[in-house]
Amino acid sequence: MPTVSDVAARAGVSTATVSRALNGKPTVDPGLAERVRTAAAELGYQPNGPARNLRRQEAAVVALIISDVENPFFTAIARGVEDVAHEVGYSVVLCNSDESVAKERRYLDVALQERVAGVILSPSGPESSVAKLASRGTAYVAVDRPLPGADSDVVLVDTRAAAREATAHLVAQGYERIGCVTGPAGVRTADDRLAGYRDALKAARRRSTTKLVRRSEYKAAGAHRAALDLLAQPEPPDALLVANNAMAVGVLQALQDRGVRAGRDVGLVTFDDAPWAALVDPPLTVVAQPAYELGAVAARLLLARIADSTRPPTATTLGARLIARASSHR
Repeated sequence: MPTVSDVAARAGVSTATVSRALNGKPTVDPGLAERVRTAAAELGYQPNGPARNLRRQEAAVVALIISDVENPFFTAIARGVEDVAHEVGYSVVLCNSDESVAKERRYLDVALQERVAGVILSPSGPESSVAKLASRGTAYVAVDRPLPGADSDVVLVDTRAAAREATAHLVAQGYERIGCVTGPAGVRTADDRLAGYRDALKAARRRSTTKLVRRSEYKAAGAHRAALDLLAQPEPPDALLVANNAMAVGVLQALQDRGVRAGRDVGLVTFDDAPWAALVDPPLTVVAQPAYELGAVAARLLLARIADSTRPPTATTLGARLIARASSHR
């Protein structure tokens, strides 16, 4: 089996440089790091994962705890995390919290027991258990949603601004009774999207009413019930802002159940540009979030935190993009 010394000899660097490069240390020149990775690949060198950091007995493994593994938004985040981690020799273990704080807490316990190098987490609710990570010195980064009451590295999308833009688009199209189907109270993204919806109505001098707002879990079934409830009102909405693509499936089913057509009868804008969004009839207007980039940035922040636990926390906010299609045009 090739050794660190073999890699160093082929790359023309010291064994210490090989170690730093393969561990993703930011102090290594990017060109030099690439040379080391190339030499390691050519030789078929495989670092001993559990021995990567003997001082702290950490494995070269990152735990990624996401809210819904079935949601393409979160799987794109996972791909971004994996691509960056794999480049520097880390493996990624994927954990699905199902929006359950208890399940999230169990996965955090497992991460500590397995001595992972770090954790990337999309918090499931207003309470999180990252204090135990901090107490053990385990690096962590929040993605998509901030960690309540924790001063940590975080990567977010400005979904309040995105929801405001999406609602303003519906206003500009001439819709009068614009409703909102959003996620659970206390989940930051759900609250921010509702706030952005209300911001746009206020800016357009439209009255915001709770009659046109429904909350449910971030799932198709809950959104289906919520949309049916909205559409059954004496004065139903003539347009809807939907908080994610899983919910959009439920809303589309509700429209079909009521014999109502998106675009013709009810305007529709949904968060996330799922692969199927442009293929349905009519194609859906969406708020496209940079999910892959969210994951990639979160992974880079985590690697930097692993390398230097004393660096100040970094908050990164990315923008979203409205893609107008037929579902929101009268």
